Amino acid sequence: MTRRCLLTFKPFRIFVAGIGFFSLCFLMTSLGGQFSAKRLGDSPFSIRTEVLGGLESRGVLRKISEMLEIIMKRIDTLSKMSNSSESHRLEELSSALHRFQPVGLVERIQAIAQNVSDMAIRMEQILKKTSIPARGRDGVTGQCEVPKDPRYPDCASKVDWMRARWTSDPCYSFYGVDGSDCSFLIYLSEVEWFCPPLAWRNQSSHPTASSLPKRQAYFRSDLSLLLERVGSGKESLSFMRRRMRRLAAQWAAATRRLDERLRGQYREQKRILVHVGFLTEESGDVFSPKVLKGGPLGEMVQWADILTTLHVLGHNLKISLSVKELQGSLGVPPGRGSCPLTGPLPFDLIYTDYHGLQQMKQHMGLSFRLHRCHIRVIDTFGTEPAYNNEEYATLHGYRTNWGYWNLNCKQYMTMFPHTPDNSFMGFVTEELNQTVRFNIKRDKVNNMAVVYGKEASMWKLQGKEKLLTILHRYMDIHGTVYYEAQRPPEVPAFVRNHGLLPQQELQQLLRKAKLFLGFGFPYEGPAPLEAIANGCVFLQPNFSPPRSSLNHEFFRGKPTSREVSSQHPYTEQYIGKPHVITVDFNNSQEFETAVQDILKEKVEPFIPYEYTCEGMLERVNAYIQHQDFCRNSSPFPAANESRSWPGNPPSPFLQLPNSTALIWAPNISAPACWPPLSALRLFLSPEASSCVKTCQDAGLICEPAYFPFINNMEAFNGLNAQCESLEAEKNHVFPAVHVDRRECFQQKEPLLFSCAGVSAKHQRLCPCRDYLHGQVALCRDCL
Repeated sequence: MTRRCLLTFKPFRIFVAGIGFFSLCFLMTSLGGQFSAKRLGDSPFSIRTEVLGGLESRGVLRKISEMLEIIMKRIDTLSKMSNSSESHRLEELSSALHRFQPVGLVERIQAIAQNVSDMAIRMEQILKKTSIPARGRDGVTGQCEVPKDPRYPDCASKVDWMRARWTSDPCYSFYGVDGSDCSFLIYLSEVEWFCPPLAWRNQSSHPTASSLPKRQAYFRSDLSLLLERVGSGKESLSFMRRRMRRLAAQWAAATRRLDERLRGQYREQKRILVHVGFLTEESGDVFSPKVLKGGPLGEMVQWADILTTLHVLGHNLKISLSVKELQGSLGVPPGRGSCPLTGPLPFDLIYTDYHGLQQMKQHMGLSFRLHRCHIRVIDTFGTEPAYNNEEYATLHGYRTNWGYWNLNCKQYMTMFPHTPDNSFMGFVTEELNQTVRFNIKRDKVNNMAVVYGKEASMWKLQGKEKLLTILHRYMDIHGTVYYEAQRPPEVPAFVRNHGLLPQQELQQLLRKAKLFLGFGFPYEGPAPLEAIANGCVFLQPNFSPPRSSLNHEFFRGKPTSREVSSQHPYTEQYIGKPHVITVDFNNSQEFETAVQDILKEKVEPFIPYEYTCEGMLERVNAYIQHQDFCRNSSPFPAANESRSWPGNPPSPFLQLPNSTALIWAPNISAPACWPPLSALRLFLSPEASSCVKTCQDAGLICEPAYFPFINNMEAFNGLNAQCESLEAEKNHVFPAVHVDRRECFQQKEPLLFSCAGVSAKHQRLCPCRDYLHGQVALCRDCL
């Protein structure tokens, strides 16, 4: 019985061995074709060597060996069953195999077994060959020595990382990395910058963006090319195109006026990429479906005007509305975004938003850090320095979902001039010709009010129905609340709701109305400016205490501590009465008195110059021609170096007559700076006051570009700060003087220079400047 079982078991052992071999083949295939000369996924620019480096080869062989050991152990276990009580089951299995075994199967399996043996011999020969340095595609041995250069301290650690992780992203193979140390060093010295250039490589210089010829920018009046580039695949894009067409004549007239004022001034044409991240499918594009349902349009208004401005100014414009377009425009290598771009940055400037910023960081690899100085971020509510610097924000509780990008805060561009720490981008309000202005004056309905709020939820705020009842005693109330036919909005019965109106019909409604009423939300949108431009008085609530990210849910998580004193602080501060009335809505008597006063007032349509087409063109043109965040600049002057100043006395500052303010001395050559240092006015703030407020109280604007020039002992001495000691630390209120201890502190981290910072214990050094009437972003000498 035992002998018979053994006879029948031999074919079974061979069959199991065959199964093991097929498993082995499958294992080798699943390892990615490591032994093939070339794979389908390889780049056309690289040729793979026949064998991987020693470590990789041995790793593969070790896996194969382990698989074979497992198979042989299972075969031995089965063979021992011939002496067990389970031998009858083996007989049944053997009989079944004989029935289903095709002719010649045993011979084939034996041949396969011989091939396995031959393969083992071949693999042993391959292992021996790995001790011989393999020659790569440049004919150079693959056993390159990692250079030890103190100028490149991270080279060795980066090579070690590449050895372990170079297969983690296909982009490394795209750049020719093949697993050898030589390919690692070539990549780390020529694509990235962690290792020194290799002496045996051809060091031909790569073209850079700065080496391209410069061209002059000429104003454009025709928007047809821009409209074609924007497209109309989404409702949001259609909205933007309609706005561009409606304001086309206004842009053309503004272009002629600005061109005459600049008198043919040379303007360099920039290559500009505009990547609208919040409209990409990858970010969810939550705005497009809401365009026709009362959703927020402020962002699309601003982006439409930004695109038009850049086009009219004559720059070379590329528009990206998807991550795929972004990758193609930037030259992103295939893969998961670990590698830098394939060449120099093909753009001088990149305008994007926070969504686009995240997408760029994900796909640009190390190039993001190298090129982020070219980026301009359209940021509705603003980003303060304390939230922008990642290390400082993390250590001091300023970290949010939107901050910590470590940019120069002037690279953030806001919808309104919230804080001078950021650049004010703005948007455009439609201007009126004399005929329209006359018609408005003639057709105004003195007792007609329009409520600011397209969504029904804005009408449900506590106490609002009581205010509407008071207003209804004096005026007919109109609303523009979106609703579906089967579900009318929940607004008071005495309100005439027009539903969501197209822009032109909304304009006509505002031109008849006397009052535009804000309930406190939404914050800082474009609608109040449009109402004021059409001759309405904007009545809004003040907030006591002011709302901020520290005490209000809406602002929580936003990278700013700015306090919002009313629904629309810009109109309260920069426009004011009679066009803007701000009162306490919790005081019914004060509200009713304001309504009565508005009925007596006669106001003309008004638009701040900075929100006209010409104002926006002027401002953005100045930014493009003068702002440069890529220029390396060290703090000027170095700490405690009064010898830096050739003037007499040895200080760059002079005190203004009959004032405590300092100016830059005319006999001291001013270093390159924009705005120019001739506009500088330097003050020492009161206790617990920000530089924003200190400069405002003097009728000026805080200018963060001046901080590096006043971060020195000469500035403290000129302001009679009487420092008993001087130290340099990282803090968003420095440079400053400690009130009690008379200790003076310089700023150690340039990214933390802040106009907005405030401390009850410090008096701050505040650099201020003048500004053009109606153009707060520019000083008198800025053009």
